[in-house]
Amino acid sequence: MTNTNNIVNSKSILKDNFGRDHAYLRISLIERCNLRCSYCMPAEGVKLSPKSHLMTSDEIYNIAKTFVKHGVKKIRLTGGEPLIRKDIPVILEKLATLNVTLSITSNAVIIDKHIAILKQNNVNKINISLDSLDRKKFKEITLRDQFDKVYSNLLLLVEEDFEVKVNVVLMKGFNDNEIINFINLTKDLPISIRFIEFMPFDGNKWDKNKMVSYKEIMACVNSTYKTNEVIRLTDAKNDTTKNYKIKGYKGSFGVISSVTNPFCDSCNRLRLTANGKIKNCLFSASESDLLTTLREGKSIEPVIKKAVEAKFKVRGGMDTLEKLQEPKLHNQNRSMITIGG
Repeated sequence: MTNTNNIVNSKSILKDNFGRDHAYLRISLIERCNLRCSYCMPAEGVKLSPKSHLMTSDEIYNIAKTFVKHGVKKIRLTGGEPLIRKDIPVILEKLATLNVTLSITSNAVIIDKHIAILKQNNVNKINISLDSLDRKKFKEITLRDQFDKVYSNLLLLVEEDFEVKVNVVLMKGFNDNEIINFINLTKDLPISIRFIEFMPFDGNKWDKNKMVSYKEIMACVNSTYKTNEVIRLTDAKNDTTKNYKIKGYKGSFGVISSVTNPFCDSCNRLRLTANGKIKNCLFSASESDLLTTLREGKSIEPVIKKAVEAKFKVRGGMDTLEKLQEPKLHNQNRSMITIGG
């Protein structure tokens, strides 16, 4: 009889058929959020998983431990809004015992209440979602009047010496006129602004015409600043962002061009949804159920291995912009809020 462990260990279970090693795991803790951003959540809302179908803190830890055993070096916690989960202190404390860099993505509405627990567990890298510096537009996109709170918490995080990145989903005719305003924040703040191309997910009414491309963003930058003022930075290995800074500014900015210039060749990311499904690509409609396997007392390693090996070379198989524009392809995927930001 063939030994399952030998099959699992014959090669790294986190290496796919294109030679990509996956050392970065993004774990969604919750499907709910205290904001309702339209590009993330459909206007009619989403059908939430029953609480019994969501991973417990122990299950999150045990699944994460398996990934770390096989080479994951970085874990990012996402949601929904991960900080509204009541057992977030327990989750952080458990994951902090693993030999990984631990970070979190938040909308920053309530992050001021969690400064101490984040520091205690060495969570020094914070990504904040903030799509407008205009109070009215912020309310329009989030359906909540929380701009002042988010902005003050951004400043608080900088003051408390966190490494802060600000994620900005650009949409034509809505916030594309704020590109320079965001970059100018980096003049006095040591933060990284990351402009993200609007991506298609179930229910977010994606339209290519709403997307602001990498080329358009840089055209805006280059028409505002002198050529010798725009400095191209060296991107970190496996970085999804093309990074720049303005000469003399404390911070930096970059562009995540998932649509027009995908970075799939160097992708090292896997995603774990709040209900325990592994997604091998943000754009992939297919998922593999780790939680049920874990609860049945079986090894999750063969499931992980099979899921990683099934990963497409480019964007969940949507290797052209034409395929990406086909609704029946990206509508088979989850809404962004139930994948994890």
